[in-house]
Amino acid sequence: MEGNFRWSLVTAIAPVAWGTTYYVTHQFLPADQPLYGAVIRALPAGLLLLAVRRKLPSGSWWWRSAVLGTLNMGAFFALVYLAAQVLPTSVASTVMATSPVAMMMIAWALLAERPHLLALAGAGMGIAGVGLMLFAGTSTVDPVGVLASVAAMVMSSFGYVLAKRWGGQVDVLASTSWQLVAGGAVLLPVAVAVEGAPPDLDVAAVLAFGYVTVVATALAFVAWFAGLRHLSAAAVGLIGLLNPVTGVLLGTLLAAETLTVRQAGGIALVLVGIILGQPAVAARLTGRPGRGRRVGPGTPAPGGRRRRSAPTA
Repeated sequence: MEGNFRWSLVTAIAPVAWGTTYYVTHQFLPADQPLYGAVIRALPAGLLLLAVRRKLPSGSWWWRSAVLGTLNMGAFFALVYLAAQVLPTSVASTVMATSPVAMMMIAWALLAERPHLLALAGAGMGIAGVGLMLFAGTSTVDPVGVLASVAAMVMSSFGYVLAKRWGGQVDVLASTSWQLVAGGAVLLPVAVAVEGAPPDLDVAAVLAFGYVTVVATALAFVAWFAGLRHLSAAAVGLIGLLNPVTGVLLGTLLAAETLTVRQAGGIALVLVGIILGQPAVAARLTGRPGRGRRVGPGTPAPGGRRRRSAPTA
């Protein structure tokens, strides 16, 4: 249980770091070229990790890196960009808050990680909490934006579970670097086609991109994928809800925004949902070992029979 708690803290680095990008982007980065912003964020981060690890893909990891990089970074960033253009932030964020449920269902199908009821309850509370924090009501909702948000949520959820399924074959630093490089390479031609020339950056923007690249991308994705190695997809997905919580709290602390009673209630609801979904908490409340872990080849099933592990691609 203590090991699970430590890995939960490591995993939390990612959504907290991602949550800080709202403030950094708004204050210091060019607002009219978000696709180039995503490229500048992903590609240097991947190259940095590659320089640290100094290992290139081999065999099937060439195409696996391309698939994961597209799902988790390239196509994801492009779809989030499209949704941001036509949807209120509250609607897009609430759609993305359903990702823990998607990760649970996909992990159940691909990894035999059956989600426990407390995790599902925690996900429901998390979705409600995000809606309570951010939703301010809107007269019209563009269906194209909703489809883009749903596609981004499903693709990244699928990509994260695939990364968990394949990740045991290589170390986290290597696989994360390959994904970021592939994702940046996929996104670069899209940025050129949509946004034209790269943005001109002043000193503040360069420093801000340095933070986003090193902390909110390289470090954050390493922590995220490390968490997926040691925790269930359900637990990791719920920890991801710290992203909007961090954004709201940072806006209150640094941008002089007012934290309303409704937002405070939403934050509390999200935090309770995250806690409920963690394996150690489920084990304490139910008196049984946390469910949702992948069944190993030597794990006895009820009745003394041994279960076969889920096949790997």
